[in-house]
Amino acid sequence: MFERVLPQAAVTVDLVILTVREERLQLLLVERGNPPFIGAWALPGGFVEADEDLDQAADRELEEETGLDSATLHVEQLGSYGAPGRDPRGRIVTVCYVTLMPDLPLPRAGGDASAAQWTPVEAVLSHPASVAFDHYQIITDAVERARNKLEYTTLGATFCQDEFTIAELRRIYEIVWGHHLDPRNFHRKVTSVDGFLKAAGTKTHRNGGRPAALYRRGPAVLLHPPILRTQPTHPIPGHPGG
Repeated sequence: MFERVLPQAAVTVDLVILTVREERLQLLLVERGNPPFIGAWALPGGFVEADEDLDQAADRELEEETGLDSATLHVEQLGSYGAPGRDPRGRIVTVCYVTLMPDLPLPRAGGDASAAQWTPVEAVLSHPASVAFDHYQIITDAVERARNKLEYTTLGATFCQDEFTIAELRRIYEIVWGHHLDPRNFHRKVTSVDGFLKAAGTKTHRNGGRPAALYRRGPAVLLHPPILRTQPTHPIPGHPGG
């Protein structure tokens, strides 16, 4: 009996880091400092080392290429991508992670990245050739995952600072989904979900007008009932249909 020869393949991790800044849903891209695609923009990521599992590799790459600490962010696995020819270096399968975070200053570039920048999601989605490898497909899938999860989980608050108003939370939903929401309906829905919001006990004038109550993210993970996306009737400029 012949011993089967296992195919040679390598594994990488890629990170789709999403945030809301400057009134847009943005993602972090790094400029590749090494071939292939040297000088092109791509997702942060790299090869999984022999002594680490996938989550450890994702945490390490996040720190090396951006200077961000995974312990302070929401990180979840999106899926794997392994089409033949997706990487000109050989048979390489990548496991993608999605990271959601509040607005932060531009992270530093590191590892094999020569620069890092925040880029509006729609600028990438409208130009498939703007990123290397198959990262356009990965980004498309990650953005849709984020938009879907806002419907049935409390992750919308992940984009907010520690304390936020309901209007600021609503603005997150509007930016991620790309259309305006009725303020009264939104207020009623988010305050009716047990454990979604926890009153901070203080108010703020930072958005002008009357003082607005501040909230923190509560212990709930799922939204029941969900907050479903509707067909955009008032698209936000810069988004599809806007």
